[in-house]
Amino acid sequence: MGKAESRKYMVTGGAGYVGSVVARHLLEAGHEVTVLDNLSTGFREGVPAGADFVEGDIRDAAKWLDASFDAVLHFAAFSQVGESVVKPEKYWDNNVGGTMALLAAMRAAGVRKLVFSSTAATYGEPVSTPITETDPTAPTSPYGASKLAVDHMITGEAKAHGLAAVSLRYFNVAGAYGDCGERHDPESHLIPLVLQVAQGRREAISVYGDDYPTPDGTCVRDYIHVADLAEAHLLAVEAARPAEHLICNLGNGNGFSVREVIETVRKVTGHPIPEVVAPRRGGDPAVLVASAATARERLGWNPSRADLAGIVADAWEFAQARQQEK
Repeated sequence: MGKAESRKYMVTGGAGYVGSVVARHLLEAGHEVTVLDNLSTGFREGVPAGADFVEGDIRDAAKWLDASFDAVLHFAAFSQVGESVVKPEKYWDNNVGGTMALLAAMRAAGVRKLVFSSTAATYGEPVSTPITETDPTAPTSPYGASKLAVDHMITGEAKAHGLAAVSLRYFNVAGAYGDCGERHDPESHLIPLVLQVAQGRREAISVYGDDYPTPDGTCVRDYIHVADLAEAHLLAVEAARPAEHLICNLGNGNGFSVREVIETVRKVTGHPIPEVVAPRRGGDPAVLVASAATARERLGWNPSRADLAGIVADAWEFAQARQQEK
């Protein structure tokens, strides 16, 4: 099979964790990439070498978007669930208002293909496990609600204006790819938080609830390696069809508990990880596991990095490299 034809893509939010890894995968596949990011949560050093970088807001995407682009891959969103509860207006303004402006810019420029970074938070409390795309959507936070609103917006855009669109609803993304990894500030994801304990940057890891109806009493989550996630985006660009909005869950279809993650970090790093049981957090379902059957069938996606120890090892290598840089 010959090399795929080179195309030109805009990656909004491409200085963030997932966006930067997707941008790198696009470059490695031989495509041209322009990263648009206002650096409010992203990092300039996260933009992969070889990408054109524009520091700007998605509301102003029309300044840089033109007919030479084949597609937009959209990651520019605020994503802190807790913050969204106390500052919902921030999430409606950026996630929804910003995407509305981006869709208008795409329409005006004649760019008719979009891959959107959605989330499992659109489902809220699951009614069944594993979660499928036909399950009810009932977000429990303004963050999840803002992402669901964008999904509805994209569905209307596809029907009315022929947009070819795919929304990818992630479960728990983890791991690292080269020098692209998690560097959130503040950090809220479990694996990098546990790794901070291993590095001596945090005294203990908080376990929010140990009385859930799960085998060890702690929450169970579906972890997906960020490189597998990135590969799904490249497949989604190819799978997008005019006037259709395809929604796919991305996960491994199996879950690991909070205590299983902590134990895996102990084994990978060789460090004791003290843990402190804290009260449950509101809105935390006991189990969140994806059915990725639609992604397999429609995108041809088969994640190959489902081993939790491997995911943690990649994240640990990245975390160690970052600590040495400081």
